[in-house]
Amino acid sequence: MATWWEINQFYSAESALLDARQYEEWLALMHQELSYVVPIARNVRRDKLAQEYTRSGETCWFDEGHATLSKRIAQLKTGMHWIEEPSSRFSRMVTNVQVHGYDAAARSADVESRFLVYQNRLDAEVSLFAGRRRDTLVREGTSWLIKRREVYLAQSTLLSKALALFF
Repeated sequence: MATWWEINQFYSAESALLDARQYEEWLALMHQELSYVVPIARNVRRDKLAQEYTRSGETCWFDEGHATLSKRIAQLKTGMHWIEEPSSRFSRMVTNVQVHGYDAAARSADVESRFLVYQNRLDAEVSLFAGRRRDTLVREGTSWLIKRREVYLAQSTLLSKALALFF
């Protein structure tokens, strides 16, 4: 129970950093060997649900590591990233956190959560992103780091004009 509570607090702090656009501080929560994957959802028949999402190595919305996330953040900071100038406002909610596996010896946890991200840009552009995440967290020192994140968006067609956000 204590581990579950600690991970919930970690996710709340992570969301607060992203909502405040403190992207470099958020990146510090990522392991150097990070794998950050957002596969594309496909509309498939019920007997093909195992193929509903693309896999790493196939076409994905994102299939990145620490270095590419760092470059995306640097690009946002230039003020020349047209889709985020002026900056969007975000509000994130993370819920239904389940710790599926905790290995005290390896200092790691496999966690699944649900999220909702509200994005408002300019006066009237609103986007909602909903889905689930599967994370592998590792403990370094007294804090958790995200070593692997898989984000499964509930939408197969994104109605947003761009994907210039982090989940």
